[in-house]
Amino acid sequence: MTVPDAGKRQGAGLAFAYVTTLFFAWGFVTSLIDPLIAAVRRVFDLSLAEAMLTASAWFIAYGVASLPAAWILSRLGYSKAIIAALATMVVGCVIVPVATVADFYPGVLVALFVIASGVTLLQVAANPLSAALGPQKTAHFRLTFSQAFNSLGTTLGPIIGSSILLTGGVFTAGAVITAATRGESLRSIDFAFLAVGVFFAVVAVFIWTARKRITAAAAGSPVEVASPFSAFRSGWAVFGALAIFVYVGSEVAIGGLLIPFLTQGDILGIPEQNAGHMVGLYWGGAMVGRFLGSLLLRWVRAGVLLSVCTVIACLLALTVTQTSGSTAAYAALGIGLFNSIMFPTIFTLTLERSSAPASATSGLLVFGIIGGAVLPWIAGRIADGAGSVSPAFIVPVLGYVGLTIFAIACARTRAREDVSAAVSPH
Repeated sequence: MTVPDAGKRQGAGLAFAYVTTLFFAWGFVTSLIDPLIAAVRRVFDLSLAEAMLTASAWFIAYGVASLPAAWILSRLGYSKAIIAALATMVVGCVIVPVATVADFYPGVLVALFVIASGVTLLQVAANPLSAALGPQKTAHFRLTFSQAFNSLGTTLGPIIGSSILLTGGVFTAGAVITAATRGESLRSIDFAFLAVGVFFAVVAVFIWTARKRITAAAAGSPVEVASPFSAFRSGWAVFGALAIFVYVGSEVAIGGLLIPFLTQGDILGIPEQNAGHMVGLYWGGAMVGRFLGSLLLRWVRAGVLLSVCTVIACLLALTVTQTSGSTAAYAALGIGLFNSIMFPTIFTLTLERSSAPASATSGLLVFGIIGGAVLPWIAGRIADGAGSVSPAFIVPVLGYVGLTIFAIACARTRAREDVSAAVSPH
């Protein structure tokens, strides 16, 4: 019996390694949006608000595709759902060059929506699968470990993406925007997404070869699906979804604003490519903060630590609106460090307090990610109207004020388990 058990553990470990690559993959492609905003803005001659629609097209997919994704997962199971998600992402990557050849910016938005729909299904399947591939007592470690690779992807995405998307063509020093320079930059966009599409295809092949191993390793962890709309009867579930909406919207707005912000003459005045590389510091801070935050949460209550992080992030964003030069630049980049624990902490604090089923509450929280489609566009409109990016940081300032209210409310309220223990006659 020892040998089969050892083989099962080995199979689960290999399956977990495959699944962890998925976290890296969607983190990498999601963070490509930041340099892509700067690329399409110049190539298609867009306002910042119009360029921010790339983020809107991406994150609106979470709201549209989350419910169908849950249904697909319940019908196909983990392995087939993941393969379907990767295939969808490959299709989206192929649509990108079709849109650029036609010189049709809305086509790029359609492509991003398709890719993000695949990412939504991938997240719906991969998050619970990561937790299921091993003993229950180490589930938290596995999910945190996988999320760390997601953060690695979001850190490398802007650095590598900027080197491809923001060089040559219209981004050459002193370049004049002509058909030739635009064509060169459009081909850079094609290359970036076709390369990512090839990567997704390779990962899909690996998942296909490991499908039986993944299914066997996840046996005993059935797919649970519940409509997020049933969570509306819980005030805490709605409050948490609004917090996720505001958090993701603020985080994505900052990421999208950073390149045009850092290139401003009164900030750092650096080329777009260099600014894109610096965006990696913003997402890298989130990666480092996740490790530090996981340690601090052993001794500090989640609601209290979340309150500290939201207040500091708010002050940093406010500093951006009131200063200039390197002070404003590094204040903006430093927000990433304090963003780090917000998403998972908001998620767990809400689950602990919601009176709705956990699966329904989780579904509503995932739906809240659609905030990434709304707040960046609003921030872009503010920047266009002001003629400067700095005033647009008022959007995350207000967002972090709202998150501070949520965090303080959580710190002052016991989790449902604690409340039950306090009032139970047993």
